[in-house]
Amino acid sequence: MTGTSDLRQILRGIEVFAGDLPGFDPATAPDTPDELFTEWLLSALSAGVKEPHAMTLATAGAGGDPTARVLILKDVGPQGWQFASDAGSRKGLDLADRPYAALTFYWAPLARQVRVRGPVVRETPERCAADFLARGAGARAEALLGRQSQPLADPAERDAQVKASLARVESEPDLVAPGWTLYSVRPESVEFWQGDKERRHTRLAYLSSPDGWTKRMLWP
Repeated sequence: MTGTSDLRQILRGIEVFAGDLPGFDPATAPDTPDELFTEWLLSALSAGVKEPHAMTLATAGAGGDPTARVLILKDVGPQGWQFASDAGSRKGLDLADRPYAALTFYWAPLARQVRVRGPVVRETPERCAADFLARGAGARAEALLGRQSQPLADPAERDAQVKASLARVESEPDLVAPGWTLYSVRPESVEFWQGDKERRHTRLAYLSSPDGWTKRMLWP
């Protein structure tokens, strides 16, 4: 069994920023963060990064206690960074209390990180429904149960209910879970972080203002 001191040494010995890393010149960055994010996401995809659209979503409830989880980015553009969930989930309840969130993307092979912070808005019912119907049948069947994060006494009960829900999806292909919600983070700040082997990391922040976006370099 590995002791605490052994684990500490193992953690300190893990190599970071391995391989050839891409360069990043903030002077050539586009005027808006969604443009640069798209460039970086496509670069990660081309480099073979697994699931580059996976991100950590951090929310906080009425009491201010934070919760974070990993989920999938649905879209990005002038309207914001989008993700979806059931309104009755923990994240949905948090956002009902405090409609503000932070997103973090990390693409380890490229030593690149993107951080997004801002208020969150619910998209229209039509867009929420369209997002739900674009999901796979299995994902829709599970979401229709509306039981995310509830205690589970027996996995067999889950399997039986999902099977029944899948049959319902197959017989009613236009069925939409009533609580399914498409959310958009309207960013107030977006930071792009390029790692460096010598720890001379490059950080570029986009800050929102009434006149548009301003760019600012940050110390590592």
